[in-house]
Amino acid sequence: MLKYGPFMAALRKESPKHVYLLAGEEHHYIEKAKAAILERLFPAGEGMRDALEEAPGDLDGDALIALLETVPFFVPKHVVLVQESPMFREKKSGAADGEEAEEKAAKGKKKGGRDKKEERLLHLLADMPDYAHVIFVCSGKADKRRKAYKTVEAVGAVLDADAVRPWEIGDWLAGKLAEIHKVFDREAHEYFMGAVSMMHEVSLAHLDKEFEKLALYTEEKHIGKKELAEVFSGLPEVSSFAMIDAVSEKDLKKALTLLRRQTSNGVYAPVLLALMVRHVRQLWQAKLLMTQGVRGKALGPAMKLNPFIAEKIGRASTKFPEPLLKQAMLALIDADYLLKTGRGGAELLEHVVISLCG
Repeated sequence: MLKYGPFMAALRKESPKHVYLLAGEEHHYIEKAKAAILERLFPAGEGMRDALEEAPGDLDGDALIALLETVPFFVPKHVVLVQESPMFREKKSGAADGEEAEEKAAKGKKKGGRDKKEERLLHLLADMPDYAHVIFVCSGKADKRRKAYKTVEAVGAVLDADAVRPWEIGDWLAGKLAEIHKVFDREAHEYFMGAVSMMHEVSLAHLDKEFEKLALYTEEKHIGKKELAEVFSGLPEVSSFAMIDAVSEKDLKKALTLLRRQTSNGVYAPVLLALMVRHVRQLWQAKLLMTQGVRGKALGPAMKLNPFIAEKIGRASTKFPEPLLKQAMLALIDADYLLKTGRGGAELLEHVVISLCG
């Protein structure tokens, strides 16, 4: 089992495997890995149209065996792409012991049935014909306990395409910048990390497109904060980060301007309120951790943030007395109630921003 970076590195260096499993929640990684595998098998796409065949995941085991053993004509390879095979599906958590016992009993009664067919298929996967290749794709976590998983891991290659969390974006960023031959300066790096920290879920596909724009925006190798902000200005998280950053800096005029711009652009007050609650909580948490001796990048693991961002929040927290953060949190709780009951609007958030920056 390999993460995306090591998987792609191994794919470039090693001979193509006969069996691949691409599984996980990050669809972008799966699609990139699939494209890279096909590129290795069919350089410049030569012969792929005649050699590539797609199969549904619920295809009968013996039917898949027949498909894989079909000798190709006019092309040297036969590649089968199998979507969502139940052989790798993660078992439901909390399954009752009785259910597992029933499953075992059913297997015992079905000699020559589905599980026997799976056994025959796994035997083939362990010793594939020279011309045959198969790529299994699963849009969720694969169950590592399954015999099918262990077989592929032993004879082929497995991509563990976990969803990327905001604090894990560093490796992806380094790879992407190398790919487009760009380098961020310190301010640009800080700006990007801050914007990503605003995201509840990181969409690598969306970020990938933004970086393609960045590559076309300038021929300069070094990218500064100004260029990055101009290209990424369409991302809501960038505007949100800029507003939160202004609060951290106690820049009242800028914070209010950005808050009003957000609301005028159609961002709902409850969304902005949630971001402010999160930021005040992080400032407070960093302040408490620092009193316990946790400082700098060491704040990252404790706060479940990128260490770079956690360190920055730690520095900002020194500007806010604990009573002020408590007062702001209570005001935000009141604002949440008033917004939900229709008795207030964005002015409630402005009041909190003024109290924090005043």
